[in-house]
This record gives sequence, C-alpha cells and structure tokens, in this order.
Amino acid sequence: MDLLIGDVQGCCDALDRLLEVSGFSPSRDRLVVLGDLINRGPQSLPTLQRLRSLGASATCLLGNHDLHFLAVAAGVRREHRSDTLAPILASAERAAWVDWVRQRPLAVEHAGWLCLHAGVVPQWDAAQTLALAAEVQHLLRGPDLCGFLQVMYGNDPDRWDDALAGADRWRFVVNTLTRIRFCSADGRLELKVKEAADRAPEGLMPWFDVPGRRSAGTPIAFGHWSTLGLLQRPDLLALDTGCVWGGQLSAMRVDGGRRELIQVACAQAQAPGRPETIDAAAEAWGSGLTQQS
Repeated sequence: MDLLIGDVQGCCDALDRLLEVSGFSPSRDRLVVLGDLINRGPQSLPTLQRLRSLGASATCLLGNHDLHFLAVAAGVRREHRSDTLAPILASAERAAWVDWVRQRPLAVEHAGWLCLHAGVVPQWDAAQTLALAAEVQHLLRGPDLCGFLQVMYGNDPDRWDDALAGADRWRFVVNTLTRIRFCSADGRLELKVKEAADRAPEGLMPWFDVPGRRSAGTPIAFGHWSTLGLLQRPDLLALDTGCVWGGQLSAMRVDGGRRELIQVACAQAQAPGRPETIDAAAEAWGSGLTQQS
C-alpha cells in the first residue's frame, strides 16, 4: 500500500488514527507526508517521534512550517505566539531533531506521483523540479545551515530565470516548493494571497491552472493550501484538508492504479479560524527580516 498524507502540523492523534484506519504496516507499506509535519497542532514533538519510528517506510517532506522550525532552532527567527515548537526546542534531543528534520527532502517521486508541499511554477517540468529541490536539500544538509536560513526569507525574486544564482535562486526554489498558491500566467509568484482558488485576484490563478505549464500531465500531489481543501483531478491531488484548523487529516491510497480516500477528523485543532488570516508567521516570511532569539 502507498499512502500520500496531507499536512499533519503536529496533530499526532489524528495521524495515529489515520494509520490505524488505513491498516498501514511499516513492514509492508509506504507513505509520503506532504510537508508541514509540525507546528500549530498540540503534539509537534510526538508527531516527530511517531514519524521517525516508521523508519524507511515513511518519507516526510519539508513544508514552510518545518523550515520555520529550523530557523527558530538556529536563532534566525523567533517563535510566533501560535507556534507549538517549544517541546521540541526544549527536548534533550533538540540537536537530533534539527538534524532529522534538515535531512528530509523537499520533493520526491513516489508511486508515479511528483510529491511536494506547495507546487511548481509553469516553467518547471518534473525533472527540473526534482533537480532544484535537490540543490536546496544539499544546502540544508550542509555545514552552513544557519547561513542558508539567514537568506531563505523574502518574496524576491518573484519570477524564475534559469540564470538565477546564489541566494536568489535558493529563495525562489524554497518559495515555490513550500509557499506557492497563486501566480500569473507568466509564472510570477504572488505569495501574500491565501484565499481559496475561486477567489484569485485579477491577473492571478492557481499555479496548477496556468495554461501550458510544463508539468502538465505529470501526476502531482501537494498540501499547503487548506482553503483550497481536497482537490482530485486525474493528474492532481490536493490533500491539505485543514486538520489543524478543525477539519480532517486526509490520505490517498495510490498504489496499483487505484485511488482510495481515507480521512479522519481532528479533535485536537487550534481554535476555529481562517488560516489565511491568523497565519501571521507565514506572512512574516516575506518580510525578509531575520529576528534573533
């Protein structure tokens, strides 16, 4: 069995129920969590413990909240009032958790699906997406993690160019893979708008609806966009169904050419609210400020 799972965000009880309901067996089955493993939910540390315990049977992708954890741990950002990272940061295994998180990939191909947290720009095909993800993964796993995290924040540049280099290149890749929702027809990112897909501002559209995008026809699975909710197309799966906001944790079984949706309710969410208005930490990403803790 191959499962693709949407944003967990520290809702470990929901994750455990989902694995139980699906009949998941680490010795037999494989899963991919589509980023935002932790933060905002009440059990960020138990979530990491649970995912790590699954060993090679679980591929856990990095989302913007997971990168935020690395930045906070490195002293590049301060904890936000809505963060639930304190138990990890106070853990005797803090250094080990930082190392475990930084080793996670940003994008993978699994069971015929290109899996990532947020999306791709229209200029990238699947091969380029994976190659660019690998570039950033190398930096995250390298000796100057803090230096990389210090240049990771900001919304510029907002359009891809193959000639981009250094911090501008890395920042664009991170913003695309972990933050994109809307862009223009020519691939210019708009990172401040967090509305549902049918409320796109003039001149913008969901990244997956851009005409002629090079990744069209490649099956892509992503999370990140809780106001979009569950979306199923032949070559597209959106699986962030707002577990931490009082919704559901969703998984899609994708092995053997079949699809089976598995969902569990989340009983440990934050107080109800619209994530696009209360996710101040995500808004702060674009400020480019580096706050010292």
